[in-house]
Amino acid sequence: MKIGRLNLALAGLAFSVAFGAALWPHARNAGAILAAQDDPAALSDIQLSSLLRNNGALVAENIDAALAADDADLANSFVALAQDQHVGVSDERAKRVADAVAEENSTAHFAKRFASGLVMGQADDVASLSGTVAGDLFVFGDVRDAVREGKHLVMGEATDRLVLGLATAGLAVTAATYVSAGTATPVRAGLTLVKDARKVGRLGEGLAAWAGRSAREVVDAPALEQAVASGSVLRPGETATAIKAAFRAEKAGGLVRLAKDVGRVTEKAGTRGALDSLKLAEGPKDVTRAARLAEAKGGQTRAILKLLGRGALLLMAGTFNLTLWLLGAVMTLFGCLASIKATTERATQAWLDRRKRRRLRQLQAGPAVPVLSPAASCS
Repeated sequence: MKIGRLNLALAGLAFSVAFGAALWPHARNAGAILAAQDDPAALSDIQLSSLLRNNGALVAENIDAALAADDADLANSFVALAQDQHVGVSDERAKRVADAVAEENSTAHFAKRFASGLVMGQADDVASLSGTVAGDLFVFGDVRDAVREGKHLVMGEATDRLVLGLATAGLAVTAATYVSAGTATPVRAGLTLVKDARKVGRLGEGLAAWAGRSAREVVDAPALEQAVASGSVLRPGETATAIKAAFRAEKAGGLVRLAKDVGRVTEKAGTRGALDSLKLAEGPKDVTRAARLAEAKGGQTRAILKLLGRGALLLMAGTFNLTLWLLGAVMTLFGCLASIKATTERATQAWLDRRKRRRLRQLQAGPAVPVLSPAASCS
C-alpha cells in the first residue's frame, strides 16, 4: 500500500514537471509582455521576436510589397529592422531598396514634392512636409485653411472644426516660432502634419474626435467669425493678425502637446512614420507612445507599425489571458513542490519502515545458542 502511495507521488511529480515544461514558454512570454506593457520599444521587441521566428520570409515579402507600391521609405525601414533583428536580406533586394531611396531623395524629386506641399498644402514625405511647413510659416497655408473653414462656419455650412482650430493654433505658434528664433518649429511642423493627416483621412477616428473637441475650445467663435468676414488670402498678414485674436492660448495645452509628440515622431521616423502613427492612434496617449517608440527605434518605426499595428504602441492581448498563463505557471510550480515534498516524505518513510522490519527480524532470530552432547555433559 505504501509502495503504491510512493508511486502515486512520483507520478504526480512527473506530471507536474512535464506540464510545467510545456507551460513555461507561454508563461515567460506573458510575464515579459506584462512587464513591458508601458515600454513600446520593449513590447515591440518581444512581439517581433515571436513573429519573425514563426515567419522568416515576412521581412522580404514586405520589402517587395513596399517597392511595388513605390514606398522606398517603408522598404528601407524593413531593411533597418532586418539588420536589428538579425534577419538576412539578399544583396539584390538590398540594392533595389538603396536605388529606390536614392531616387526618392534626388534633387528633382525633392523639388517636385516640395512645390506640391507648398501649393497644395498636403504632406506625405519629407519634401512635401518641408513645402507645407514653409507655406504655414509664411502664414499662407494657415490663413487659407482658416478663411475657408471660417467662411463655412459663418455661412452655416459644414465646417471641419478640427482643421479650423489647427489653422488658428498654427498662426499663433508661427508667431511664437519667429519670436523664439525657431525653437517652436517642431510644434509648428506637428500642427501642420496633424492638419494634413486630417485632410487626407489619415487621422485615427478616436484621435480625430479628441482633437476636434480640443480644437473647439481653442477658438473664440464670435471673434473668428468677425475676422474671416473681412479676411482674405490676398491680405495674409492682416487676416492672420485678426484670426490670431480668436485664439485661446490657455485652452491649447492638449493640442500643443500632441503637436510636440508628432514632431518627435517626425524627427526620428520621418513624415510618413508620423502619418502612420496618427492613423493608428486612438488618442493623444497613443501618439506619445509612438514618439517613445520612434525615439528608441528610429528608422525601424514604420516597419514595426506595419507589422504590429496598434499593438506596437500598447498591450493589445487580453491582460486576463496573460495573467492566466502566469497563474497556471505558479500553480504548476506549487504542484511540483508539493509532489517533491510528498515523494520525499514517502520515500523516507518507506526507508525507515524497511530498516525497522530488518531490525525486528534480527531481534526475533536472537543470538545463536550452542547445543552440548550427553557425553560432554557427563564429563
